[in-house]
Amino acid sequence: MSRPAPIFLADATALDFLNTGIAPNGVPVEWIEDGEDLVSWLLAAKLIDAEVAGIMRRTSLPAELDAVAAQARSLRSWFGEFVHRHRGQDLHENALAELSPLNQVLERDDAFGSVVRRNAVASSEVHDSCDHHSPFQWQLRRRWREPGALIAPVAQAMAEFVCSADFTRVKQCEGPGCVITFLDKTRAGTRRWCSMAVCGNRAKQAAHRDRHARGHATNH
Repeated sequence: MSRPAPIFLADATALDFLNTGIAPNGVPVEWIEDGEDLVSWLLAAKLIDAEVAGIMRRTSLPAELDAVAAQARSLRSWFGEFVHRHRGQDLHENALAELSPLNQVLERDDAFGSVVRRNAVASSEVHDSCDHHSPFQWQLRRRWREPGALIAPVAQAMAEFVCSADFTRVKQCEGPGCVITFLDKTRAGTRRWCSMAVCGNRAKQAAHRDRHARGHATNH
């Protein structure tokens, strides 16, 4: 069976990564089967650029990248359990003890910051705490010394999500058989579907068929 393109419907990078290992309609789909899959997904998610991807592909053995992909899947499994345990409710301080696996990964991150010209780098690399009147901005950078560094941007996305997201707005699509998790950013908090074009449309069609069937039964 051919694998569909990666899903980016969650409105949060960390949840997009969580959705790389799901079983829609009960059929498992794995987007991070090996190291090349991981590099390709990181590129698609804009967590690394083409230069970093090229460096990692040239300087790493396939088995090394595959090992990092396995670590990423393990971190994803932990993150999925954490998210589904807390989604739909306020996140409390006592959850900090549960974040130990994430903090252990973050401690290995070989990252540093530097001041650069404003708009000189991708927004995903910028922590823009500088005044907008300044011609400079703060850029987070990494030393990509070994393939294990590829897990760092994923862990960072998870950490930023845990520290900034309203977990009462973390939801699972209501579509039958759909298991995509997303962050509801609508003003009223009314998002129900991973995509209105897919699950939302299917729900409308099902409701229409149901109304038609009830009307037909009433007429007889």
